[in-house]
Amino acid sequence: MRRENTHGTSRNRAKRWLSAILCAVAMLTASPVLADEYDEDSAGHPLRLIAYVLHPVGVAIDYLIMRPAHWLVSQEPMKTVFGHKD
Repeated sequence: MRRENTHGTSRNRAKRWLSAILCAVAMLTASPVLADEYDEDSAGHPLRLIAYVLHPVGVAIDYLIMRPAHWLVSQEPMKTVFGHKD
């Protein structure tokens, strides 16, 4: 005869209830966020439009080139050569 595992199903049920309670708490404690107000005088400026395009490029360069380069220079053999100070 095979015994059914009732202990495992009660654990799964408890995990589901705990997950549901945590989700409900997270939704109830979240606060609404307002977007920035649209300013017609500065939003349509040509330099602002160029900045919308160039900003992600700058962030990509920072994360892909500059941060790894800084990490490399801050390691010991290169640290002495480049004069990096902590």
